[in-house]
Amino acid sequence: MKNLILNWIITLVIIFNFSTAEEPNLKCQLTMTLDEAVAHIPVRTLPAFWITDSKEMKNKLLCIQAGTVRDLTKSAGGRQIYVITYGEQEVQPRSANFNSAIGAHEPSVFCDKEARKKPVILFVGPVHGHETEGVIGLMNFIHVMETGKDLRGRPWEKLQNAGAQCRLVIIPCSNPDGLDRFIPKSLQGMKFEDLRFWGQGTWADGTLCGWPRVKRQHPMKNYGFLGGYFNDNGVNLMHDEFFDPMSTEVKTILDLARNEIPDLTVSLHSHEEAPELLCPAYVPVEVKHRIKALSINYNKKLEACGLKFRNFKLSEEQGDIPPSYNLISAIYHVSGSDVFTFESPHGLADKNFTLFTFDELLDVQLILYQEMLNSALMMKNMK
Repeated sequence: MKNLILNWIITLVIIFNFSTAEEPNLKCQLTMTLDEAVAHIPVRTLPAFWITDSKEMKNKLLCIQAGTVRDLTKSAGGRQIYVITYGEQEVQPRSANFNSAIGAHEPSVFCDKEARKKPVILFVGPVHGHETEGVIGLMNFIHVMETGKDLRGRPWEKLQNAGAQCRLVIIPCSNPDGLDRFIPKSLQGMKFEDLRFWGQGTWADGTLCGWPRVKRQHPMKNYGFLGGYFNDNGVNLMHDEFFDPMSTEVKTILDLARNEIPDLTVSLHSHEEAPELLCPAYVPVEVKHRIKALSINYNKKLEACGLKFRNFKLSEEQGDIPPSYNLISAIYHVSGSDVFTFESPHGLADKNFTLFTFDELLDVQLILYQEMLNSALMMKNMK
């Protein structure tokens, strides 16, 4: 009888360990120092199109002629955040905010989108500083809008033409604090534990925080190395207090969305897996289905290019632990925009994940932008 009870206890412990494991190849007790993390960075020369240096980004933005560059706000660490726009803003009279207009059953008193000549697309560059793929994509997208070519010199005529038919609002990087903290500038060719160090950081005892346990403390204070998730005040912008923002960055992004009233908004992220559009939470089911349709079209384009992808997972807000109400949810509720989070691959060199080259990581971004513009223009023409 004692042996039977002991076997049951062992079984329950095993089940509990598997059910609470954050990642199959990450030991919770794994530690890493900054010196060790820096030593893991491959000896390499990043491609010329891989622009994440703050000064180089600023110099590129100063060369913009077709678009308009303006200072949006400063980060918690005092670093400048920029917004670049293409196409004139079509200002309309407004007698209510979005929430009240919906309550009145008259969304047009907030914004009559059908009366606008061009759809408005908002690109929220990475709020997590180590997720540089979105920064690279947007800097190359800006170059496409300026010259018709990306920073590799490859033409994207259809993307440029589609962009000219839209009002584009682009924040290349939403978290320059985290970006400057990210020494490798890219996780391509690196390992899963490197992602955890540079992304979520370490606790005060040097153990890797890991996902999702890193979100147990917010703002982050009890840390050894502050990961790229956070601004210099330890705020993860994706999980700010949206009704009373702790960060100037989030307040300004929400104000921008409220002012621009986009038709479609993406928050650019990266993860260890293949490209994936995530289902937005706390938005109408019609929005979820439109994002699903966008994902299907996008994946077809990736497949045609021989690139791997992850299928869209339609989900509902339910369960004892429902989805979080995050930045994307908040943007919908201040602007009425179709919204989604995009997860680019990092291109990790790990047997559990698919390796993407630097060129493929850029293509993944630009193909997404093309499909976003196509979707917005199609919806506009249908109206």
